[in-house]
Amino acid sequence: MISPSDTAYVTALVKASGTSFYHGMKLLPPERRDAMYAIYAFCRVVDDIADEEGRDFTAKQQELEAWRQRIAGLYERGEAEDAITRALLVVIQDYHVRQDDFIAIIDGMEMDAGEPIIAPPLAELDLYCDRVASAVGRLSVRVFGDSSPAAEEVAHALGRGLQLTNILRDVAEDAERGRIYLPAEFLEEAGVTSDPARILTAPALPQICTRVAEMAEANFARAHAAMARCNAKAMRPARLMEASYRPLLHILRRRNFDYAQRRVTLPKWKKLMLAVRLLAG
Repeated sequence: MISPSDTAYVTALVKASGTSFYHGMKLLPPERRDAMYAIYAFCRVVDDIADEEGRDFTAKQQELEAWRQRIAGLYERGEAEDAITRALLVVIQDYHVRQDDFIAIIDGMEMDAGEPIIAPPLAELDLYCDRVASAVGRLSVRVFGDSSPAAEEVAHALGRGLQLTNILRDVAEDAERGRIYLPAEFLEEAGVTSDPARILTAPALPQICTRVAEMAEANFARAHAAMARCNAKAMRPARLMEASYRPLLHILRRRNFDYAQRRVTLPKWKKLMLAVRLLAG
């Protein structure tokens, strides 16, 4: 069990981030919830390293490498030096989560820490989604209580669906930061510029976003089908994430991917309704 002081630390970090993850994980029993908060705290810290402005890539690489070494120390020697690593050590021991998945997350953060990602090829985009989202899912399903091949498939597909939805929702914000996560092949086929300063005014942008939305929908459908072969209780948080994100695609489609409008979100009352429905199920 994670100690009360370490639980308080990772819980406070998750709560301070303002993410809906904090409330969503309350579907879980306390010990599993605290384990998920520990995983999220790790993700938050390495993501903050990648996103920190004003620091060069070499400095970020060094900090991310230090986290690779911390993860190796947890698995090889049971070494933990602070609240997050002590909490992660308990997660590793109790839920048998894999070292490779923590490393994949760090690798994904390193992709974001370097030169801005601009129109990656589809294969690179898929690798990025696997590292920053599906790897988190592979850790999560084990904490949820299902380590079956079907649960692995849920993690693979749901992570990609969630991340592609995030990419579509954040096209305008990413362009302002000099980034474009839409795939190079789609831009080239539609004759759309890969210049972040000009992409939002491209007439064919909705056409490209529609193709990415279809990729996301296919992954959500695959995840949903795999959930039917999993432990139903263990999959409640995964179903909540699917139910919270899938409607965003419908809203974006209805807007025809008009990024002049405010950022798409799901109303809090609807998130609460979804959570209640899952708890009742």
